Amino acid sequence: MTEADLEAVHAIETRAYGHPWTRKHFRDSLQAGHRAVLLLGQVLPGEQPFPVRDDGLCLLGYLVAMRGVDEVHLLNITVAPAHQRQGWARVLMDALALWSRGEGAHTLWLEVRQSNAPARRLYERCGFEAVGLRRAYYPLSGTQREDAIVMKLPLHAPEPQA
Repeated sequence: MTEADLEAVHAIETRAYGHPWTRKHFRDSLQAGHRAVLLLGQVLPGEQPFPVRDDGLCLLGYLVAMRGVDEVHLLNITVAPAHQRQGWARVLMDALALWSRGEGAHTLWLEVRQSNAPARRLYERCGFEAVGLRRAYYPLSGTQREDAIVMKLPLHAPEPQA
């Protein structure tokens, strides 16, 4: 993901979420050097991709992750609404876990809305386990807030004990 991609990324973000990241969130993540990747695909015959890209590819999804000392924290993962329930989120998660292992991370962390059952099922299928709760973490409506479930994925098998 580059600055040039932010218009298309933000267009998907605002269609996918009631409380989307702003362009500034994405720009700040890029400037901070966070891992930010796009998942692109060929446009199929008869398909009308949104948003339209100059290179003729279709933006299927993206993710933003922050590298720590020995961990990675997933900040945002989004699949374009027109491409949801097709396995693309799993592709992004698998790519993130592979990259994280390559970076020497021991743990991958994320937060998910308590009400987001499809995402929670995806993360559990990827091997994540719920380990905590962040109260009133996400905005809902007005002054209401929603709790987040903190999940983690150990990236390295434990050392065998003697």
